[in-house]
Amino acid sequence: MNQTTGEPANFRSAILFAFALACAAYVAWLVRDVLVLLYVSALFAVVLAPVVRATSQIRIGQWHPFTGPAAILLLVVVVVGALTGFGFLAFPPVIRDLQAFGSATPARVPDLMDKFRRIPFANRLNPNAIFTWLQGDATQAATRVLVSISGLAGKIANIIACFVLTVYFLLEGDHAYRWLLSFVSPRRRQRLDDTLQRAATGMGKWLLGQASLMLILGLASTIVFLALKVRYAYALGVLTGLLNIVPVLGASVSLVLALLVAALDSWGRVIGVAVFFAVYIQIENSWLVPRIMKSRVGLPALAIFIALLLGFSLAGIPGAMVAVPTAVLVAVLADEYLVSEKNESESA
Repeated sequence: MNQTTGEPANFRSAILFAFALACAAYVAWLVRDVLVLLYVSALFAVVLAPVVRATSQIRIGQWHPFTGPAAILLLVVVVVGALTGFGFLAFPPVIRDLQAFGSATPARVPDLMDKFRRIPFANRLNPNAIFTWLQGDATQAATRVLVSISGLAGKIANIIACFVLTVYFLLEGDHAYRWLLSFVSPRRRQRLDDTLQRAATGMGKWLLGQASLMLILGLASTIVFLALKVRYAYALGVLTGLLNIVPVLGASVSLVLALLVAALDSWGRVIGVAVFFAVYIQIENSWLVPRIMKSRVGLPALAIFIALLLGFSLAGIPGAMVAVPTAVLVAVLADEYLVSEKNESESA
């Protein structure tokens, strides 16, 4: 009798649970952009936590000037100051060259038109049709620029929000972490805590290894750009090192940007930049990454590449930036709750 009355109750509970889970999944899908932003910010906070702890250990005599929020404030000041200094040093030469190019363009138009007429069969083209086509193309280009500017404003807002959330997670991350652990039963809480702490240690090692690769690429590219006398050599070198925080994709963007800048002067510099990146990528993939990253992260190169593809397809550049730490987290959780339990059950 009791068993008969209990079965409908269990069935109704299962239906309600499935309905609640479906509603939660639907709401999560509606606010997926916010959830991705929160996840990326929290992961950045976990990765930067070792830097904050190292800053807190700085002392002058017996005085620790950067403890708690002061260490986070120092990190924010250093990052903002570095970006501001880079902007003041990198952008003025580019702006001057663009202004000089714009002022010299009207004087070059007759020469360009004369060279155009010397092209075989070019004299058969209708100038009015060409002008109409250029005018229509310029209108479409202006429309695309306006759309891109509005989209860029949204991206900048997301970057600012991610930065602010990262600071908040650094300040209140421990309290939020303990609050989330309180939802786990006490019997499983300690195991989950130990597993997540191991994952956080692996993420910190990834940051140290990635910073080493960024520094090596930044210094090497700056030296090569200076030797080739490429324009904006210092700015390009710093930007190349910074973009390397996104594995594979960052180096590709740096290569395209350096080739475009080198093409402003001579094809010889273009070839030199291309040869440098080709040689460096081979050295990084065959020697630097196996010795620096694999020993710190413990993931095979194929897993890192798949994680980058998934992260970029899900959340763009921020997703690619946190793809490897996420892979470390997944690997640690899988090793603890899948591989270890399977080995224990087989040994039993």
